[in-house]
This record gives sequence, C-alpha cells and structure tokens, in this order.
Amino acid sequence: MNSPAASLIRSTVPVLASLDIAESAAFYAQRLGFAEQLRTGDYLIVARDGCEIHFWRCPDRAIAEQTSCYVRGDTRALYADFARRGLALPAPAERAWGMRELYVTDPHGNLLKFGEPL
Repeated sequence: MNSPAASLIRSTVPVLASLDIAESAAFYAQRLGFAEQLRTGDYLIVARDGCEIHFWRCPDRAIAEQTSCYVRGDTRALYADFARRGLALPAPAERAWGMRELYVTDPHGNLLKFGEPL
C-alpha cells in the first residue's frame, strides 16, 4: 500500500555499541569497505553504498554481543570483497526462511547479517 505518508520514512540506521571508536572505524573501513563520515570522541558514523551505521561509545561488551543489524545486499559479492580485504569468514549460506545470508561479527561483538532473497 503506497500512501503519501509511506514516503516520509526513507531509511533506518542502526546505532551499534563500540568499545573503542577508533577500532570500530578501522575495522569497518579496512575490512568492510565503509567510509568514515563523522567521528567524535564517543560517536562514529560510517557509510557504504547508501547504507549508514552509527556507533556510540559503550564500556560494556555484553551490550554489543547482544546486538545485531540486518543489511540487504549481494552476499556473494560482499563475501568476495570482504575476503579481498583480509576478513576470514564462512561463505554465505541459504537459510530455510528463503534468504541467503552472510554473517560478520565485528571486534566488539556486534553481529551484522547481510542478506538477500533466494
């Protein structure tokens, strides 16, 4: 259903926990190909291909380890790109719910699920 109000929301942006803003910036740039958009002492914004992720400085690893976000994308191409960048991870897998998914856990425990319909 397309109503005029439906176009008011243009995107969602996950805000993930970071134990170390500089470490998060380096991992997302070097291993996942995101570009840093903003960094302060306790906040980071990275972006790639129209996808934006924010990070807040958090002293509790348990919070990050209980957090995830879902990113739609070409999982096979992302897997190849991440491997070229030196990230070792299992290949994308076809899931029973009709998605091909690639899972990446960042250094602080946040889970990124990259997925696409089969």
